[in-house]
Amino acid sequence: MKRSMRQSLSIIVAGMLFLSSPAFTQGPPPTVKQEVDGAQKHVRTIGMDEYRRLVENPGSALIVDVREPQEFAAGHVPGAINIPRGLIEFQIWNHVGAPEKADMERPIILQCQSGKRATLAAQTLGELGFTHTAAVVMNLDDWQKGDNPFTE
Repeated sequence: MKRSMRQSLSIIVAGMLFLSSPAFTQGPPPTVKQEVDGAQKHVRTIGMDEYRRLVENPGSALIVDVREPQEFAAGHVPGAINIPRGLIEFQIWNHVGAPEKADMERPIILQCQSGKRATLAAQTLGELGFTHTAAVVMNLDDWQKGDNPFTE
């Protein structure tokens, strides 16, 4: 067997073993769920109905999809901008003004696949001093199935 073919097979087998490992299939540890649950107590959350109203008439609200760029590129809510959760504290300023002149009261609606990343992003923005943030807690697949606005 050629060397490159053996390497390819090794990579495939390693990937299959990783994907079937308990660490991957069981999800994050309970402490992550506790972190998200704790954050939800301190941030404003909204559901699908209120989110739809905001998407249809955002006014001055900034709708931020905090999923990863490849998730956003696969489909997103119209009017949303993409700032991954891991970059929110660095990139939000491009949309609200420089830190010394930022509109800290601008409504910011944060959305992801399920509400977990959005909740943590809302908590981060609150810690930075933003006063009108909300995390959308819903399943994005349900949003699509409900015939809500979605761009693919």
